[in-house]
Amino acid sequence: MITIIIDYGPLWATMEEKGISQYRLLKDGIIDNKTLDSLKKGKNVTALTLGRLCLYLECTADQIVQFRQANP
Repeated sequence: MITIIIDYGPLWATMEEKGISQYRLLKDGIIDNKTLDSLKKGKNVTALTLGRLCLYLECTADQIVQFRQANP
């Protein structure tokens, strides 16, 4: 079985580049606290959440998330 690591590093870089804070995502109703916590911990989020972030940040999915295979 392949183990996948979810990396939201691109999200934080994209947000910094665009001057958008985590607080603003919460304030504007793009995500809730639970989802923000999941993002910070590299946990799974829905495709709908990724879509909302893409539209809000005016970017593509690869500017939000990367998937890597964990070392065996």
